Amino acid sequence: RLYTKKHEWVQVEGDIGTIGISDHAQEALGEIVYAQLPDVDTKFQQSDECGALESVKAASEVYTPVSGVVTEKNTAVEESPGLINTSCYKDGWLFKLKLSDSGELKKLMNESQYQEFLKTDDH
Repeated sequence: RLYTKKHEWVQVEGDIGTIGISDHAQEALGEIVYAQLPDVDTKFQQSDECGALESVKAASEVYTPVSGVVTEKNTAVEESPGLINTSCYKDGWLFKLKLSDSGELKKLMNESQYQEFLKTDDH
């Protein structure tokens, strides 16, 4: 699993990336009550805004960690946004896309780099 500085993650199998938000992000947002996810076949460039999450205390944009075309969105999360709070890495993923440039993965942080990043003040 690889992470962005905006607390999204991507897990890649073959050329498909599954994308969600980190445990840190869901904790910061609090109880998520609404998820706006990108539609299938939408094309994004790395770091594009691709959706939004709303909690009882804040709203937050979602940015894609990699470029590609959306192949699936997690309709279960749209119906039950709390899945993001209870299972952000398993059941609470947001969408999947077919990567257009796997080289972009090198710009992301691995788990240990992300944990170090969380310890700094600039996140």
